[in-house]
Amino acid sequence: MPTTRRDVLKTLALTSAWMASPAAWRSSSQPKSFFSDEIWKNHIHHSACYWCYQSIPLDDFCAALQQMGLTAIDLLQPHQFDTARKYGLEVSMCYGGDLGIPNGWNNPDLHDRLVQRYTESIPVIAKYGFKQVICFSGNRNGMDDETGLQNCVKGLQKILPVAEKYRVTLVMELLNSKVDHHDYMCDHTAWGVELCKRLKSDYFKLLFDIYHMQIMEGDIIRTIRENHPYIAHYHTGGVPGRHEIDDTQELYYPAIMRAIVETGFQGHVAQEFVPTARDNAGKLAALKTCVQICDV
Repeated sequence: MPTTRRDVLKTLALTSAWMASPAAWRSSSQPKSFFSDEIWKNHIHHSACYWCYQSIPLDDFCAALQQMGLTAIDLLQPHQFDTARKYGLEVSMCYGGDLGIPNGWNNPDLHDRLVQRYTESIPVIAKYGFKQVICFSGNRNGMDDETGLQNCVKGLQKILPVAEKYRVTLVMELLNSKVDHHDYMCDHTAWGVELCKRLKSDYFKLLFDIYHMQIMEGDIIRTIRENHPYIAHYHTGGVPGRHEIDDTQELYYPAIMRAIVETGFQGHVAQEFVPTARDNAGKLAALKTCVQICDV
């Protein structure tokens, strides 16, 4: 992980002393002005990926999101769904069925296991009223892109009837293979879009991770405008380093968010940066600041 940028903390707002205790986040005496949901413009539906904040107990993190006025949390396992629901949060992107990023639908040897796992998890996701489950292409392992596409089509066609029955969308994440996920196959938007076109289902789309696609191909706004019908979800992250999406990095997120809004997007944008703060209060302050940056 890149070195912590301590100077970023000096720019973060929201350092009220009451944030220091997780118990205080749930207190009825919390200042309404700090976390009021009235501050959001609601052009963007905001979410946050829990794995970036795992030093904070899930109950406390959900409480903090609720008090910030966020309506969703990203990337929870089915056994964690009840906690999200307790705080009125949607799980805007669910885990449930995958075998890890390197082991995905481009490997025919894994199709039976993947079909079984997604067949079990999709009804659970639907029972909670959640709408999306993540999936992965898998690594190339010497496979060419065309063969990978064909294999993914064959495998996903076996599970799409279940997704369509329960109205749960399978969402394949676009990841970079340059820095973080070496050899990952679905590493360019064009490849993912071609897979969508071949499957021809409203219940298969892409997770456009802005951090990952900036590393692989850049030209973020044009790519979003040209391919938005195939995108169901967005993740954020600062480039370079995957930290706060502020002026320490090369992307200007307000312009990207405006482009997303202009496409008519109705899904969620989930913050997936790794906070540079070491304390939990600082991490939550960073999250609030970055949601503000995206709230165009």
